[in-house]
Amino acid sequence: MSTQGSAANLGGAYKELAMRWQETRSHWHDVKSVEFERNYLEKLPNDVGRASSVMDEIGKLLQKVRHDCE
Repeated sequence: MSTQGSAANLGGAYKELAMRWQETRSHWHDVKSVEFERNYLEKLPNDVGRASSVMDEIGKLLQKVRHDCE
């Protein structure tokens, strides 16, 4: 799988998680759910964005390596 494909899979997985979390929040609304959201889920958009950027850079480097080896 390419790095672009991996980044797309990561983004899709995050969107799925966000959708499922919204469904879960309608049933789970106590102190622990707030803690879970604050400690884990609020950080994910930035982390996913950074990971996707790094995957992009790795993809570019791999292309350059392939090109240089030809």
